Amino acid sequence: MSNQPEQKNFTFEISLSVLNDLGRNLYRSFITVLGEAISNAWDADAKNVWIYVDKEKNNFFIKDDGTGMTGSDFQNKFLKIGYSKRKTGQTTSPEGRPYIGRKGIGKLALLSCADRITVISKTRKTNYVGGVIDNSGLDNAIIDDLTPNEYLLGEWNPDFFKKITENHRRGTIIYFENIKEGIRNSIDFLKKVIALYFRFSLLDKSFTMYLNNEKITLNSLIDLAQKTQFLWNINHLDDPYIKKMLTNLDEPEKDLSMDDASIHGFIASVKYPSDLKITTTDERAGVDLFVNGRLRERDILKHIPTARVAENYFYGQIHFNELDDERDRFATGREGVVANDSKYRKFLTELRKKILEILADWDIWRIKHRQDGDSENKRMTKVERKSRDLYSAVSEEYSLPKESKNKKKVDAWVDDLSDDAKFNFASYAECFISENLIRKYIDGKKVPLSKEAKEEILKWQKAETLSKNKGNISIELRKMNTKLSYLTMAGLANLADKRDPNKEACLARDANEYKPVRDALAHTALLTNEAKQKLTTVYSNIKGRIMTLLSNKAK
Repeated sequence: MSNQPEQKNFTFEISLSVLNDLGRNLYRSFITVLGEAISNAWDADAKNVWIYVDKEKNNFFIKDDGTGMTGSDFQNKFLKIGYSKRKTGQTTSPEGRPYIGRKGIGKLALLSCADRITVISKTRKTNYVGGVIDNSGLDNAIIDDLTPNEYLLGEWNPDFFKKITENHRRGTIIYFENIKEGIRNSIDFLKKVIALYFRFSLLDKSFTMYLNNEKITLNSLIDLAQKTQFLWNINHLDDPYIKKMLTNLDEPEKDLSMDDASIHGFIASVKYPSDLKITTTDERAGVDLFVNGRLRERDILKHIPTARVAENYFYGQIHFNELDDERDRFATGREGVVANDSKYRKFLTELRKKILEILADWDIWRIKHRQDGDSENKRMTKVERKSRDLYSAVSEEYSLPKESKNKKKVDAWVDDLSDDAKFNFASYAECFISENLIRKYIDGKKVPLSKEAKEEILKWQKAETLSKNKGNISIELRKMNTKLSYLTMAGLANLADKRDPNKEACLARDANEYKPVRDALAHTALLTNEAKQKLTTVYSNIKGRIMTLLSNKAK
């Protein structure tokens, strides 16, 4: 047998099934498909992109006025999966735009989201070229293990495109027929997400998008802007949304700096988490990462381990164009950054520090405006925070309309009460719990009433009867109309802890010191600092003694 080779030249041959492995099935979101087409138009130096959506017929067109493609471009660039505009080291378009596309596989989103996709394109000097991708036919070709040169695109019908090609001098048109998952979103929703997620269209005056002939503008985000309460600007981001829309904040915009000067952005917060929902869908605005104007990571805070409830109020945009360099840091699905990338991890670490600063500001500002703050912030005790939250909720009922001439004055009065309320509300709660626990303790021990206790009870019963008669009230006032409910801590202490207060520490001794401050508190008086200190000290002793009594009972 001869050892001479039978064939001298061998070449790679790739099956069409590799399209699925590369990501043909990764792109299912209608928004993702829109984003891919818009990004392609941007890279092609288009000035305008027109999107025409027909929900009833379940189809849509995307047209741009970019440079367009010749027949050679269509075959060797668009239809060549993996072709990258950057292969020669070029990172910007002929007109200087930073390229968004990188891997050359994003077009798989366009080629797999509908039953049939027609792509046509022309340059200023050439006529339309293009073809039809029938995904059912492509599926069969994959099953039959065909190679790319064995699968031919279908012919497109110029008559069908006659209306949309009118006055179209150059650029690309893509027609999507029978979207696989259907077009479920409203036109209003689509306008909002396009305005949110394709920021290069609003940051660059040379690029305009239209949806069903209506220009996409910042006005699509007016609802979100009106619900925005606070704003932090990172490294002086110059953004028209901030300048034009966020003009009615509850606090002045605050500047934050990050060590890496190439990072810019803003983080804003709304009054309620539900304000972040986009129309009536489950889609919500979040803090998103953009690179060269393209959304790269949704809701980036999920990668920053703070786990604070306050983050549910935040949205914003972080622009970090330096992530797009000679190294490919982006996931195959185009919707994320490679998690273990060192540059990305360093960015997240620095951003986390800023988020912690923002959380501290947010808590202070929310409390200032009589709203719930960050419950995990330790600058207040749990009791103080709950007291403050209760005061904020109650005082909101006394907020006058904005147009009222007395609003500022009344708001100042309410604000002036806040620190005292924080103390008084907590103190009343302590008083309420401790005295009722002692009542239950006495009742459970079946302690007989002393002569002094009976006299005290009778005195308050007569006073209550007189007061009810004056008020023409015949209903019962006390839920448990027992005699013990007429005794305050001083009277209860003598029953629960029978020891001579002159000889040893006991509950009665502390109760006597407690009574005058407790009575002032019960009459909603504002306490002096000395009275607050006295009440805090005495109540600590009372609480300790009650815990001892209750523990003894448990034994």
